[in-house]
Amino acid sequence: MDRKLFNNIVESRISDIKSKLASKGAEYSKEDNVFSNFESAARMLGTNRFQALRGMLVKHLVSVDDIINRIDNEIPADTMVEEKIGDIINYYILLEAMLYDEINKNLDKPF
Repeated sequence: MDRKLFNNIVESRISDIKSKLASKGAEYSKEDNVFSNFESAARMLGTNRFQALRGMLVKHLVSVDDIINRIDNEIPADTMVEEKIGDIINYYILLEAMLYDEINKNLDKPF
């Protein structure tokens, strides 16, 4: 892969991250609580929002693991790669924000 194509992939991913986090955020959270979906899932599962997020993330990690395990015999569709990798990146961004939210609650000062 040449540098130009790699840079195009990076730019496309960054653009997709911003777009998806905005659109899915509006769909899956409340305006005053971006983590409301994870907190609802945690209540349903009797756990905390971090473990709920991890459970949702694991589904995508397993899917990517399946892609990797089949790569010698089955080339995935580019749309599948884009979706699964994007979802994983977005879950890690949400986890980072959630961790900072927890840190801020315990330190009583904004990030």
